[in-house]
Amino acid sequence: MKLLVYIAVFFTFFSCSNRQSKFNDFQVFRYNEPRNITSLDPAYASNQANIWAVNQLFNGLVQLDDSLNVKPDLAKSWTISNDGLHYDFVLRNDAYFHKDACFENNTRTVNAADFDYSFNRLIDKKLALPGSWVLDKVARFNAVNDSVFHIELKESFPAFLGLLTMKYCSVVPKEAITKYQDNFRNHPVGTGAFQFKLWIENTKLVFRKNPLYFEKDSKGNRLPYLEAVAIKFLPDRQSGFMEFIQGKSDFISGLDPSYKDDILDANGNLQNKYTKKIRMAKGAYLNTEYLGFYMESRADKAIDNILIRKAINYGFDRTKMIRFLRNGIGTSAVNGIIPKGMPAFNAIPAYDYQPKLAKKLIAQYKQETGGKSPKVVLSTNSAYLDLCEYIQGEMAKLGLDIQIDVNPPATLRQEIAQGKKKFFRASWIADYPDAQNYLSLFYSKNFKPKGPNATHFSNSLFDSLYDKSFALVNDKERFKLYQKMDSIVMAAAPIVPLYYDEVVHFYQQNVTGIPINPINLLELKRVRKVLD
Repeated sequence: MKLLVYIAVFFTFFSCSNRQSKFNDFQVFRYNEPRNITSLDPAYASNQANIWAVNQLFNGLVQLDDSLNVKPDLAKSWTISNDGLHYDFVLRNDAYFHKDACFENNTRTVNAADFDYSFNRLIDKKLALPGSWVLDKVARFNAVNDSVFHIELKESFPAFLGLLTMKYCSVVPKEAITKYQDNFRNHPVGTGAFQFKLWIENTKLVFRKNPLYFEKDSKGNRLPYLEAVAIKFLPDRQSGFMEFIQGKSDFISGLDPSYKDDILDANGNLQNKYTKKIRMAKGAYLNTEYLGFYMESRADKAIDNILIRKAINYGFDRTKMIRFLRNGIGTSAVNGIIPKGMPAFNAIPAYDYQPKLAKKLIAQYKQETGGKSPKVVLSTNSAYLDLCEYIQGEMAKLGLDIQIDVNPPATLRQEIAQGKKKFFRASWIADYPDAQNYLSLFYSKNFKPKGPNATHFSNSLFDSLYDKSFALVNDKERFKLYQKMDSIVMAAAPIVPLYYDEVVHFYQQNVTGIPINPINLLELKRVRKVLD
């Protein structure tokens, strides 16, 4: 009964809003979020579902363009000291918080004290917010005056501006946190292109156009173009896909096994039956899928031997795997851990498909170990079972026996962190747009469970270059160092890179302006829907 009342309220609101604002259905952008949304507080924007929603509501000091360049957001300019320790951000004076009862005069402009409050809230140990780590490099910060916000780092960190683009660093008003406290998660007040209107949890979420939003297009028109955003929560991806095909939603992202063969052919093109109904866009995604070896696995002689690790790297056709198992979505990861789309991507191949060489390496291992046939166990979850079985089959042809161990995702993550899985499937999606993010996986001081180094790879030269990279402000010099570090890792083969993922979007024919970017951030402020 309670749900029926909520739904009745929703439709009453929407019909009244249509009459009052005089906008049509085609001015509402609709999409399904199968993973649900747990909070609209930017301090909890730790997964894609939350990030996409929060991105419509909040702004930070800086933002990324579609090529991963840092550009102004609420800060119209900034300066960085020569030693890379001091950052001064000059704020724009025309950014307003969303209209809300928490303010004495319904709204007000953003000032530097708001960032001081927001950052102090983010690092408050009593709150234990998941995004607090983004300020670990910060020594102190303060509002110099209403329009200048100062940050001092503990040590030089060239990727710091990229960190500040994360939604954790969004500005929030003290008045709203004070008034709504824990309920700020479902009553957000931000500065974004859209403002919160209604949330029936697990059912529907609605944002409305922010009439005070500061950004304008090249012709001087105030953004956003849309009047509203409506998000559904259908956990079944096949059902979400069917709603999209029926025109009941405007957009879906990603390729799920439940519909991948229906919508795409083996070459990654739309099936003929959909070419006149929907459109598709693809682009590089900062996500590397790989197999990892636990390098302290002394009990497993095969995994501990570089001959076997290199044999697996050379022993299967990644291009064939992507074509037949991922319908052409992705790029063969033959270059290293740093993915395509990242400025420091190393274009020199590390491991391409060489089955004869792989077979020779396996034979050499047998000779050195008394003729014993190598056998390894590969741990994965069910979502990647088809990829692992493909590699298993290819390596069996070359004389390597791979047994597959299927685990629930949570169990697999936990046991990898504990060093219990000796050979495992993993992936890494960049938290911020700098290759240091990927290289941190191999820094010896980052061993799991305290850090992201799940392989426990350790190399003194790599560590020294990693430390040195923090002092390099010049991007070109730092990128060369990153590429050298990537080569060191690949030479030791602690991982088997599988593919560099791609962002894939599907949207209705009447939708324009959805950008595609390497971090797969949904940006709706420039989206238009036109009449069919």
